[in-house]
Amino acid sequence: MTRCCTIRWLRRKWKASVCLFARRTRLLALFYYCLCFDQVFLFFSLADHPTIVRFHVTVMSLDSIDESSMTFVADIFFAQSWQDYRLQMPENMTGDYRLLPVQWLNDIWRPDSFFKNAKKVTFQEMTIPNHYVWIYNDTTILYMVKLNLLLSCVMNFKTYPHDTQSCSMQIESLSHTTDDLVFLWDPQIPLVVDRIELPQLDLVNNVTGDCSQSYSTGNFTCLEVIFTLKRRLGYYIFHTYIPTCLIVIMSWISFWIKPEAVPARVTLGVTSLLTLSTQHANSQKSLPPVSYIKAIDVFMSTCTIFVFFSLMEYALINVILGDFVDSDRSMIKSSFRSMTKRLSTKFRRSKNKTRKNSCMSDGGQSASELEDAEAVVAATAAANTAKYRLRADHQTCRRRAICVDRVSRVLFPFLFGVFNAGYWIVYMFVYVDEALTI
Repeated sequence: MTRCCTIRWLRRKWKASVCLFARRTRLLALFYYCLCFDQVFLFFSLADHPTIVRFHVTVMSLDSIDESSMTFVADIFFAQSWQDYRLQMPENMTGDYRLLPVQWLNDIWRPDSFFKNAKKVTFQEMTIPNHYVWIYNDTTILYMVKLNLLLSCVMNFKTYPHDTQSCSMQIESLSHTTDDLVFLWDPQIPLVVDRIELPQLDLVNNVTGDCSQSYSTGNFTCLEVIFTLKRRLGYYIFHTYIPTCLIVIMSWISFWIKPEAVPARVTLGVTSLLTLSTQHANSQKSLPPVSYIKAIDVFMSTCTIFVFFSLMEYALINVILGDFVDSDRSMIKSSFRSMTKRLSTKFRRSKNKTRKNSCMSDGGQSASELEDAEAVVAATAAANTAKYRLRADHQTCRRRAICVDRVSRVLFPFLFGVFNAGYWIVYMFVYVDEALTI
C-alpha cells in the first residue's frame, strides 16, 4: 500500500513538472491538454490563487408560487464562466471564440456549483439539449444551460394577505472552499429578469448578493438572487373582505326588527355567525397551519366577535322583555283565579241564605245578592287594575328594549368603522414600511 502511494505521488510530481514546462514553452495545445488535464488536482495545485467563476442569470419566468408548501418555480438561463490556463486555442483561429461540442463537458474541468435551496432541477431537452460551451482566445470558458428549478422559500404570513415575501435562489460550491474556488457575479450584467406577471403577486424588486457560509469543513462560496414579492389585494378584497363586511352588516338588521319577533332575530344572528365561520375557513385553505396570528385572522376574528355580540344583544333584550311578559301573564291568571274562587264561595253562601230566609218582598233583591254583585264588581275592578298596571310596566320594559336597539344601531357601526380604520392603517402603512426596510 505504501509503495503504491509513493509511485502515485512521484507520478503526480513528474506530471506537474512536465505540464509546467509544456505551458511555459508553449508546446502544442493538444499535447498540453492530453498530458496535463487533471480535472481536480492540477487545476488547484498549480495555481497560487483561488479560481474565480463568474455567474450570470437570466430569469425568464417565476410561477407556481405555493404558500402551503412554501415553494416556487423559476425558469432560468444559467451562465458561468472561468479561465482554464491549461487550454489553448489553435494559432490559426480567426474568431474570438469557438463553439465546442457539448461532449467536451465530460472531459474538461467545470465548477461544482449547485442550487442550495432547490428541491428539484429539470434540464430542458426540447427540441435539443439546451446547453452549450464557448471557449475564448484567453482560455475563458463560458457554459450556459437552461434549467427549470423548484425552489424552497421560507415565508412569513404574519401580515397575510398584506405580506411581502423575499424568496431567494442560492448557488453554492459543493466541495471546494474559498481557498480553491470563489464565485462572483458578472460585473457587467449579473442578472436579467424578463417582464414577469404573476396572478396574485407583484415582483417589486430583485437583487444579487453574497451568501458565503462557514461550515465545519471550511468556508464555502455562495451567491444568491433575492426576489421581493408583494401580494396583490384585489382578489382578497372582492372574495374575503367585502363579503365578510356584508355578513357583519347583515347581522345588524336584527336591530330594526321588533323585539317580539324571536324566530326572525335568532335565525338572522345564527345564520350570520355560521356563514362567517365558513368564510374564515375558506380564507385559510391555501396557507400552511402556522402557530402565530395572521392579519386575516385578526380581521375575521373581530368580525366574528361583532356578529356574536349582535346575537348577545338580542339575548339581553329577550331577558328584559321575557321576565315582565311572564309575570304579566302569571299575575293576570292568578287574579282571575282568585276572583273565580271568591265568586263561587259567595254564590254558595247566598244560595243557602235564600233557602232559609225570604224577607224581601216580591220582585226585590235580597241583601246577599247585593253583596254578591258588589263582590263581582270589586274583583273585576281589581283584575283590570292589575292588568293595566302590568301592561304599563310591560310597555316601559319594551321602551327600554327598543332604546337598547337604537343604541346598538349606532354603536355597532361606529365601533366596526373604528376597527376597520385602525386595521387598514396598520397593515397598509406601518407593516409595509417595516417589510421594505427589512
